[in-house]
Amino acid sequence: MNDSPTPLLQGRNLVVALHGHEILHGVDAHVMPGETVALLGGNGSGKTTLVRTLLGLNPTLQGTREVFGKPLRSFRQWQRVGYVPQRGNLQLANATVREVVSTGRLGHRPPFVPMRRADREAVDQALEKVRLTELQPLPFLRMSGGQQQRALIARALCTRPELMVLDEPLAGLDTSSQRTLSAVLTELKQDGLGILVVLHDLGPLAELIDRAIVLRDGQVIHDGQLLPGTGVPPVTIRPERYNPMRLGDPLPGGRRHRGA
Repeated sequence: MNDSPTPLLQGRNLVVALHGHEILHGVDAHVMPGETVALLGGNGSGKTTLVRTLLGLNPTLQGTREVFGKPLRSFRQWQRVGYVPQRGNLQLANATVREVVSTGRLGHRPPFVPMRRADREAVDQALEKVRLTELQPLPFLRMSGGQQQRALIARALCTRPELMVLDEPLAGLDTSSQRTLSAVLTELKQDGLGILVVLHDLGPLAELIDRAIVLRDGQVIHDGQLLPGTGVPPVTIRPERYNPMRLGDPLPGGRRHRGA
């Protein structure tokens, strides 16, 4: 009898080609319940492709993908996955903070049906979790970068997910905003959420990370813990290809898997 926990997200032996070029070469990656995993790598390493592939946004030439233990092709409970895109890829003119957060509930009710009590309560709880309750009536685009990022996390939290996938959440934020965001993510981790985060700057999240997956040239060169107190994987990496404090290319944002 196998009592091992089931991964929240898993890919095995993934081979992916885009526009005629093979990008991933037999990659394995997974996120366990309650675990915070950083996906790191330099420009062109394949981390963008890997995240999109794990969420079903890219086809594979080879390999298997599972979400909460189910094959990706048959998985339908996308409300269990919260996705936080990059701020700069959103078109949200004139929307208030609450309106942005409320869009996270669209998958929980039929089209054109007004929000129900359960929807409103989920929005209220998400806003409180990210400390934006008092700012909810204000225009989203007038908020600071850190406040906008917290609003997008609240939008994902509205689905009450078990796994959060965050795309460069620290990008463009000042040190104070990064620390506030780190505190929010720490609370989510303490609540038991699994977290997969693509990072450009490790910054204050270094202490939050349980495990790092490092990609180079479409292959995993490290999958394990970081060196204590450094935020650096214990692998030999050519400095011109990898700098642990300035990592990688951003994910193409905006697109979400249906129902996510």
